[in-house]
This record gives sequence, structure tokens and C-alpha cells, in this order.
Amino acid sequence: MGPTKVIMNNAKNELKLLGPQEKHWFCGGDRSVAMAAQLLQQGKVIAVPTDTIYGLAGLATDPHAVQRLYEIKRRDGAKPLAICLSNVNEIGAWGVLDDVPSRMLESLLPGPYTICLRRTSAVPQAFNPGFDTIGIRVPNGKFVRSVAQIVGPLALTSANISSEPSSLHPDEFRALWPDLDGVFHDLLNSSKQLDRRRVGSTVVDLSRPGYYTIVRHGIAANIIIGKLNKYGLKRITDNACTT
Repeated sequence: MGPTKVIMNNAKNELKLLGPQEKHWFCGGDRSVAMAAQLLQQGKVIAVPTDTIYGLAGLATDPHAVQRLYEIKRRDGAKPLAICLSNVNEIGAWGVLDDVPSRMLESLLPGPYTICLRRTSAVPQAFNPGFDTIGIRVPNGKFVRSVAQIVGPLALTSANISSEPSSLHPDEFRALWPDLDGVFHDLLNSSKQLDRRRVGSTVVDLSRPGYYTIVRHGIAANIIIGKLNKYGLKRITDNACTT
């Protein structure tokens, strides 16, 4: 049995001993990653820090978990969710990269961006039905990417009730705690670092060959615009993809 399986088994056994109110952990080391991964594999919904705002996550391949995300957040079912991956190299499995300039994504990710691409057949039909595009995140955050590396793509949305402000700290979405199965606290965040991140990720649609659309101006929008222009993409203003 490899080290990861041992840690995962330990986390599984520990979760069996915990009461329903014991659902808060600090992000740090393999134990917290394994606890989050175990919860997700059991179909649970958890709150996790990212490189922008706090997010709610469930397994993208678990329709029940995805439905719970919508219910907890009170999100319009017609609005799609993004997926979170552990590595830039995984993007091509979920989004079509045929017309994306070579190495462009590696210059942008991991980072505070959501990249919208045409979805591949690997994306479950029940995930964002009716949409031919999908938003993909590879955050510059070790914890959430380590979790995704174990369990696969995460369905990811902001940790707040729909139409309310985004959250930078778990205390800001305390009203959602009773509905969540795990809340993971990031010790590295400071108030000075956080406030500028409240705008969330910059969302860019690359589903139209040779063009890009800024769907949402978020963190470091000017940086990604400069890089997309550098690779010869032309900017358009109609929104073909939303998250």
C-alpha cells in the first residue's frame, strides 16, 4: 500500500470517529488534504481556500454532490459551474485545446483565471447540461490542487449565497456552515492580502478559435489580456461562456 493510500485510510477511519459538529480543519500537510479528499469521495460538499476567494467544492463526477452545491448556494440551476483541476496538463482532457496556442496556458496557470473552452466528451453529460463550453480553474493554491490530484476534477463555485458578496474567510459564510460537511481554514491568509482578491478570478472565454472574450474582470485581468494579445488572439465582446 502506497503512502497516499495509507494517509487516505487513516483519514477515513478518523472521520468515522468524529461527531457531526466536528467539521473544521486547518489546511496544512497531508492529513488535511486526505480529510478533504475522503469527504469528497463520500459525496460531501466542503469549503476550501483558493488563490482568490473561498470556494464550495464537490466531485464534478458526482451528480448528487453537484446538486447539493446548487442547493446550498441557492444558485440558479441554469447557471453553470466551473471545474478545478490539479495540473495544467489535465486541461486537454476536459476542454478542447486544438486551437489554443502552444504553451499559452502554461504561461497563465496555475493562477487566478477561469479559462472557458469547448467541453470534451469526458465531461459528464449531467454536468452543466445544455452548455457546450466549460470553465476550468487551476488555482495557484497547493491545498485545493493537492485534493484534486487525489479525487479528480472538482465542481467549484464561490462560498456565498448567490448574489451576496464573495467570501475571503470562513467566518464570512458562517450561515452556510450547517449545510457543509467540511470547512478548511487557510492559516496563510492575512487581511492585507485578502481584500484585493474579493473580485474573484478573471474569466476568459477561449472557445472561439483565434479570439478571446473577458467574461468577468477579476484579479490580474490586465496581465492576462496582455498575454493573450502577445499570443496573437483578438478580443471580442460577446460572451460565449459564463461561470
